[in-house]
Amino acid sequence: MDALILDWLNIGLRWTHLIAGIGWIGTSLYFMWLDAALIRSDAPRGGVEGHAWLLHSGGFYLVERRKLPPGQLPSPIHWFKWEAAMTWLTGFPLLVLVYYMTGGVYLVDPAVSAITPGRAVLLGIAALVVAWVVYDLVWTSPLARGRGLPAAILSWALLFAGVFGLTHVLSGRAAFIHTGAMVGTIMVANVWMRIVPAQRDLIAAAEAGRTPDETLSRRAKQRSTHNSYVTFPVIFTMLSNHYPATYGHPLNWLILWLLIVVGAGARHVMIARERHRPADRWLVPVAAALAAVVFLTSPAWLGGKRRGERVTFTAARAVIDRRCLSCHSETPTDDVFRAAPNGVTFETPESIRARAEPIRLRVVLTRTMPLGNKTGMTEAERDLLGRWLDQGAPIDRLD
Repeated sequence: MDALILDWLNIGLRWTHLIAGIGWIGTSLYFMWLDAALIRSDAPRGGVEGHAWLLHSGGFYLVERRKLPPGQLPSPIHWFKWEAAMTWLTGFPLLVLVYYMTGGVYLVDPAVSAITPGRAVLLGIAALVVAWVVYDLVWTSPLARGRGLPAAILSWALLFAGVFGLTHVLSGRAAFIHTGAMVGTIMVANVWMRIVPAQRDLIAAAEAGRTPDETLSRRAKQRSTHNSYVTFPVIFTMLSNHYPATYGHPLNWLILWLLIVVGAGARHVMIARERHRPADRWLVPVAAALAAVVFLTSPAWLGGKRRGERVTFTAARAVIDRRCLSCHSETPTDDVFRAAPNGVTFETPESIRARAEPIRLRVVLTRTMPLGNKTGMTEAERDLLGRWLDQGAPIDRLD
């Protein structure tokens, strides 16, 4: 497919995905807050279970939560469901476009495992399906009774096991995005398989003059709460491809575990405060997890300066010419990239020197470039570039 068409398809899907996600996340967080902020009367009056006064954009709003008497159904009723559907319906094609239609360049990494691109695609799709099936089985099992603590512990353990498994089979970047896709699929399925059916039952009960099934409503609220807790980790995975120090880390599975803890923990603090419950004690593990991520991704942990004989620019450029120019040039010869990725080229000494730090991060520290080591860069070549960079990345043309 023509590179320009692919670019515009990528932009269109990504833009729509982002807009739909913002709408979904915004309404989800708003209603979670609203449930906690409602002022509840000891004796509900006229079916009103709670109310809240809001001020926004120069106007006052009165929001009420009501329990409708059988046989009474107001009209129109505004549903919040299509944002979730559109987020998935744009996110999955984007996953296919970027990871499944590019010959495995983003999907697999020979340094991680020997899986083929075709099998990696099957694994990625299977992970989305299996994640929902297993999660739903856990939360419809006896483990979910009461507060569901055993189900919660098992769910988190399975998620962390999934992260560990994916990061040891797929490339780090693909493992991160597939973790987000798995959880995102669970979130969307929660909406359409549990929350929306409960809402339909409420409407059907009101129309038929019967009492709605409270079990469906409680399960719907439970699933909505689950979605809220994993929202922040999913957002990170959506952005993670911009941060190779995380997905390209030797302990990328641990980095993602810690960032999931940070995201879910931050959301727990917010929920606790919304409900006027103590939350400060949760700040300690959240801060500790974040500090651990910062330390692990710092140059101090990833590696210090390399010592050795002086490396000339001629030697460094020879490695770059051999291993990088097939993509990063004005006329790429790579079979996937027909234009230089992100417009980055390495055809002049100045363009190489200007990107010295990105080269250090991607090539030397995280080894995420070349993508999937497609051009076969050796450890000796990475070490040579590292020493050249540590020596100040000189570009003296007389060397």
